[in-house]
Amino acid sequence: MTEKTSYRVVFSHRAVKDIDKLTPKLRSKLKDIVRHRLSIEPKGGKHLVGDLKGYLSIRLTYQDRIVYRIDEEIMTVYIVRARSHYDLK
Repeated sequence: MTEKTSYRVVFSHRAVKDIDKLTPKLRSKLKDIVRHRLSIEPKGGKHLVGDLKGYLSIRLTYQDRIVYRIDEEIMTVYIVRARSHYDLK
């Protein structure tokens, strides 16, 4: 059995503000995604293009995404947004 290495997850100030605006149900969904996907295998998200090149996203709702980047050297996932990524620029 192979042991899975955990990534550390860090939230930006903007992501924390986004999370505060989410409903309790969406906060719970975000928590599950962070615990069971991002902290274990963060490379599963969609690679973004254009101004957001270098970031990945996972769908939270139809419009809202968790936008993040990965630092492999220090095994850390930086969550920069937890709502719509369309105004991230």
